[in-house]
Amino acid sequence: MTGRAIRHVAVVVPAHNEEEELGPALSAIRHAADALSAGNLRREVQAADARSAEDSAAEAGTAQGPQVSVSITVVLDSCTDGSRDIVRAHATADARVRMIETRARSTGASRAAGVMAALADLEADRGTNPDTVWLANTDADSRVPTNWLIRQVELANAGVDVVLGSVEPDSRTADPGILRRWLELHPFREDHPHIYGANFGVRASAYLAVGGFPKLQAHEDRILATRLSRQGFVIRSTDANRVVTSSRTTARAPQGFATYLRALGELAPVTADIA
Repeated sequence: MTGRAIRHVAVVVPAHNEEEELGPALSAIRHAADALSAGNLRREVQAADARSAEDSAAEAGTAQGPQVSVSITVVLDSCTDGSRDIVRAHATADARVRMIETRARSTGASRAAGVMAALADLEADRGTNPDTVWLANTDADSRVPTNWLIRQVELANAGVDVVLGSVEPDSRTADPGILRRWLELHPFREDHPHIYGANFGVRASAYLAVGGFPKLQAHEDRILATRLSRQGFVIRSTDANRVVTSSRTTARAPQGFATYLRALGELAPVTADIA
């Protein structure tokens, strides 16, 4: 996997009027990026400790492993609240954070715009091989765990092209009945059958090969995953980096996660493959 080892992670976060959740979401992403960087540093120290005076440069490079840089692109889609100021504050504090704006009113289009902006920056800066770039997608109303990027990069470096992570509604604000039914339909386990844009990682070369996120208001994640599967890319579903996402039932996107949760609350007929 030396030629395809991940050297850069591009995190993409679409947002539409998420001033209440966006700050915590970005803080969690930055912590995950810090954890990945700390892992890079630990590998350097371990490699240095293990090397003797007669080690060759090639052996040292193998022991150390590639360094992984991180960028965080927030796509503000038709925002009329304080989301812009929140992103600016994070960007001022952290050079990894950048912001672009669109008026697509489409989660799929926003994700696609964020990915292409991140890849364009990489191409302009260093002409990066897309095989070595990982696209980590989440949502502005979600909080990723500290190991979120570490686990994705580990799987990518083991040969995986797509990582479909799990999510859970925020138990602090979820209706108990909705949360109970959610857990019945979505047991936390490896190799789960679900697809969530809030926890979707993909190698850039695979993403580009199938045309990226379709510019739709909903289900862009499921369509992309289906295209990747049909093209034979290696897909891994995991619960090892579970993301906590908003438990609200007022939808920002038609047929999205909030709509599904509302259906659970209304005890409408649902199936687990909706989300």
